[in-house]
Amino acid sequence: MRKISILAFLFLPLMLVAQKEIPLYEGAIPNSRKPEQPLDTLLEKVTYGEHTIDILHGVIQPTLTIYLPEKSKANGTAVIICPGGGYQILAMSHEGHDVAQRLVKEGIASFVLKYRLPKGGIMIDKSIGPLQDAQRAIQMVRENAKKWNIDPSKIGIMGASAGGHLASTAGTHWQTAKIENKKNTSLRPDFMILNYPVISFADSLTHNGSRLSLVGPEPLPEEPSLSYKANGISDATIQLYSNERQANDQTPGTFITTSLADDAVNPNNTLFFAAALQQHHVPVELFLYTKGPHGYGMKNPEATVQWIDACIVWLKREGWKK
Repeated sequence: MRKISILAFLFLPLMLVAQKEIPLYEGAIPNSRKPEQPLDTLLEKVTYGEHTIDILHGVIQPTLTIYLPEKSKANGTAVIICPGGGYQILAMSHEGHDVAQRLVKEGIASFVLKYRLPKGGIMIDKSIGPLQDAQRAIQMVRENAKKWNIDPSKIGIMGASAGGHLASTAGTHWQTAKIENKKNTSLRPDFMILNYPVISFADSLTHNGSRLSLVGPEPLPEEPSLSYKANGISDATIQLYSNERQANDQTPGTFITTSLADDAVNPNNTLFFAAALQQHHVPVELFLYTKGPHGYGMKNPEATVQWIDACIVWLKREGWKK
């Protein structure tokens, strides 16, 4: 009984603010297969890290949690938020719900995406599963824009760490629909916000755990430091999912930030992507920390000036926020 009350207490702030969690798909989920493992080994689970950070495992049923601002504050802008976790878990609170609660105070509708984690046992093609969910989230928000008091031309996507890889994939692969799109709804995000993102799958830059989870063989090797050739990942796949190589003149404008002291995801992921965007004349705002760990979420404990404040200024300057 005490355990239940503690969990309820931990989720109380979220329950008071979150508007609604809805299924991402109506009916069958695309690219799904009957689980090869017993279902009880795949069920979604929540664990708690430091400071009660909720960590989600085993996502099979993707959802959107909707945060809508008061009508008097709403400015028509929306952001779809992709938490990180190496494509193995989802850090739902500090890289998802916490950011949504901050943005909604600024009049920005926010949607926290609980996307499927790539596993061959539940997907026909695990490499496209997360992108399908990101594209569906954009499609859903755009098609319900009037209902949710959103300008359909002001829908951005945000991601942290591996969620940043997913967000940047949505922003660079939008012309190839991985979902059914009968209304021919634009799947292009209007802008991107990327926080300490995984961008590249190249050996010299990548976070190998994210790369293996998304495009590696099943089952995954025990030693994640093995080379991509040893892991059976082709050069073509490396190139396809290295989003600095996929940027072009139609890539959305981007706010991108990282800590130069990040020892988990090479900061050059951020720098190379910013350089690629500049080469294609895509507007990019680069915000760098000299100190701070990977995975700080909305607030870097080693800094006095925070990226989220600079990002809100950028959103206003670029016309995404009034």
